[in-house]
Amino acid sequence: MIQRRYKKGSRWIYSLSIVLFIVICTFTGKAYALPDINARAYTLIEASTGRILVESNASETLPMASTTKVMTCILAIENGNLDAIVQVPDEAVGIEGSSIYLQYGETISLHDLLYGLMLASGNDAAVAIAVHIAGSVDEFAEMMNQKAKEIGALHTHFVTPNGLPDENHYTTAHDLALISAYAMQNEIFREIVGTASMNLAQDDDSPARYLRSKNKMLYAYDGGNGIKTGYTKAAGKCLTAGAYRDDMQLIAVVLNDPDMFEDCYDLLDYGFENYSMQIVATKQEELGTIKVENGVLDKVEIVLNEDIALPLKPEEYTMIEKKVNLVSELQAPIYAGMPVGSMEFWLEGTLYALADIVAAQDILENTYEFNLLKIIEQWVG
Repeated sequence: MIQRRYKKGSRWIYSLSIVLFIVICTFTGKAYALPDINARAYTLIEASTGRILVESNASETLPMASTTKVMTCILAIENGNLDAIVQVPDEAVGIEGSSIYLQYGETISLHDLLYGLMLASGNDAAVAIAVHIAGSVDEFAEMMNQKAKEIGALHTHFVTPNGLPDENHYTTAHDLALISAYAMQNEIFREIVGTASMNLAQDDDSPARYLRSKNKMLYAYDGGNGIKTGYTKAAGKCLTAGAYRDDMQLIAVVLNDPDMFEDCYDLLDYGFENYSMQIVATKQEELGTIKVENGVLDKVEIVLNEDIALPLKPEEYTMIEKKVNLVSELQAPIYAGMPVGSMEFWLEGTLYALADIVAAQDILENTYEFNLLKIIEQWVG
């Protein structure tokens, strides 16, 4: 059943739609179909594997407005100390657009700046963060671009830390989904973007501030857990939206979309109704043995080192192809947990997961000292 949000006064319409959906699916056997999406470009991915569940025009380079701040935030978390006190630079004061109204001479913690960045979408907070982390906005933009390449967002280019208009500042729906999925792996990042509101206390150098997230995903969608809104006249309405249900983290991205929230709700509904995380291999699954040279045993048992779950439609479970890569033989000593190969998980020509295969036991080297010790143990024991 679709788990959706509903607006006040429309509960009976929502309930009726669910009943009709169940009846239709019962008699037709069809999966949930994606309604029309109004975005210039969109994509929906599962975060742990990056599997694309549905997309349209997802490789077109477009401006992304304040969704830029996903990258700004994760870079600050990875390269900064959240307890550090930041001296607000002059260039961060009076920035156009959304703001937390930083003041000349103000000092504020990096922690509070990050909440101001992601909840209130402070353009001024973004500049203060960039200067604090990299020394200048230009240097921070270089860090952003390098990180994008590392993540695999190869059609993205950053100029600013806040997304204010610049013809050389752009991304794609797919790239933004990859960046968002990467950021959501970080616990601190998830905590920040999952916070609906926060009071920042007044101190000697900083006024009290009340921050409220502009992201309705947090309170209008079941399982919504982030991540960032954006709007400029040039970019239109943009949203990267996260939701987590039944061990599956989905990321929906829409660019230049007048109905950004409704369309992300529909994209996420499509994902949750048609896909689920299915275990295709289990930790400690026995995979046979490998020959061991000069060991006290002549072979070692091998196992998978982790559970592997993939986002699949029900009929896709039997379609998973597993490819095993192993060393031909090993030289003692061998230790439990030592990598000896890998297992790849493919679906329709695409690699979605890779897990290590490891030794399941210790095997000591067959030395003179070892054999002498065994003889002594047998003689005295």
